[in-house]
Amino acid sequence: MIKRLLPLTFTAIIAVILFASCSKKMNKEGRYIPSYAGIVVHVNGEMLNAKLPWEEIVQNEVFKKIIADTGVSSFTKSLLQNPENSGINAKGDFILFIVKDTSGGYTALEGFIKDEAKFKTMLSGALKNSKETIKDGFTYFADEKTSVAYNKEKFIVAINTPQLNDMQKTVLTAMDTTNQPAIAEVKYTRDMNAVAAGILALKEDASLAKNEKFSGLMAEKGDAHFWFNAENFSSTAALPGIGAMANLSKLYNGAITTATVNFENGKINLDAKSYGGKEITDLYKKYSGKDFDKSMVKNIPSKNMAAFFAFNFKPEGVKEFLKILNMDGLINLGAAQVGFNLDDFVKANKGDILIAVTDIKQDTLVGQNADFIFAASINDKTSFNKIIDAGKKFGGPMLGGNNKYAYNVNDKYFVFTNNKTVTDTYIAGTANTSFDFMDKISGGPFGGFVNFQYILNNMKPKATADSLDVEIYNASVKMWDNLLISGGNFKDGGITQHWEVNMVDKNSNSLKQLNSYLGTMSIIQEKKKAKNNIAWMNEDVMAPAKK
Repeated sequence: MIKRLLPLTFTAIIAVILFASCSKKMNKEGRYIPSYAGIVVHVNGEMLNAKLPWEEIVQNEVFKKIIADTGVSSFTKSLLQNPENSGINAKGDFILFIVKDTSGGYTALEGFIKDEAKFKTMLSGALKNSKETIKDGFTYFADEKTSVAYNKEKFIVAINTPQLNDMQKTVLTAMDTTNQPAIAEVKYTRDMNAVAAGILALKEDASLAKNEKFSGLMAEKGDAHFWFNAENFSSTAALPGIGAMANLSKLYNGAITTATVNFENGKINLDAKSYGGKEITDLYKKYSGKDFDKSMVKNIPSKNMAAFFAFNFKPEGVKEFLKILNMDGLINLGAAQVGFNLDDFVKANKGDILIAVTDIKQDTLVGQNADFIFAASINDKTSFNKIIDAGKKFGGPMLGGNNKYAYNVNDKYFVFTNNKTVTDTYIAGTANTSFDFMDKISGGPFGGFVNFQYILNNMKPKATADSLDVEIYNASVKMWDNLLISGGNFKDGGITQHWEVNMVDKNSNSLKQLNSYLGTMSIIQEKKKAKNNIAWMNEDVMAPAKK
């Protein structure tokens, strides 16, 4: 008997384990989001409220001004002073998503209800011309543009967004250099109640609930999560010129970008991941770079760093990428006109690129100026010389002897700068410069650093500057320290990146600092607007006298 039960017990255990492992790939946040949604923003209301309580938000100068405005209704003021007067759960999660389709698209906001009666009162005041209907346990308030569906637990706001199609037409028109007649603007209508009902009726398999990438995103601890599906926003219309020849669908089919944001004391952390379709993913796997070359950094002849970016890539990957896009033939054709081809490019490059901006200085003729450095590692000097010769033909005076620009080359590096002394010092390799930020951005094919403090401190307003511009400058200097970027590694099917924005104040939460900073900026902009209005009025008054 026991022998017969053992296989059954073992099978049951395996089934439970498999079920549990599959369940981990599920997520509750995506249950009412269509699987093809283009943009999704998830906000963790509980975490954000803990870091920036609404009581502090209403102390923002902008909020104070709105609440003091006699033209704002008492009901609106009540909502601003306490969002839960609307009946929503302000400490619950909020999800905003955008879907693009042939009729433009729609935007939806989902959240939770705390007091159904208050929510209905709020809707009655906000959507005065709407019609109320009840269907399948949900109450709908709708007009021609918006539908709000709710029950005692949750709500969904669906808004018609035909402008998404207009945006696409604008981009295509800007790209088209022919004299074709403009496409007449078309306005679309849709039944927004049907849209809201369709969201609520979504089958699990048609939502993002079972999407592994979205589940992975939601599993990351964060104050907010972002999801971008490039395929949903891609254009099906024919692109003009070169765009029509390229197989651009390879770029956006299956292309997903995710990001998790956390507001910490003194900094904002963003962790991003980029996925591609099968061919692009296979390219990532095979040709993703190694750690960027830190030895190239030592050659920079100055510690006054404003901005720095370094990359490592496999040159063969560039060629294969262009093949996927069906662009290799066209690129070879163009390169042949100046004396090289893609094979020369692959052979010439070792795969390291460095870009740096240092030593900002005042130029009395053009304002601010700085030293710029571009450096590339060399694999085969003969092949690289072909690219340099092509640059001379294509770039003209920039590589052909103009005193403003200078390049140099040895067996290891090609260097191009706007300062001959910098070029020669870099190529000599005698600087041996070190930077504290290197440890924070190393460990991947890409690293970046922007020193906001150095940039701002070298761009101080002149004594004759507008006092309000000085206020903006002073607030920014007190706020922003630097930006650190690292990553580029291929992990779990995608390319990872980490961004860290650092503030000057290391002890206060960055969300609180942002709230205060944006409030200050808004007040200053209001002062500037009022000042400009007075100036225009004075000009209008003085105009008759001048005549």
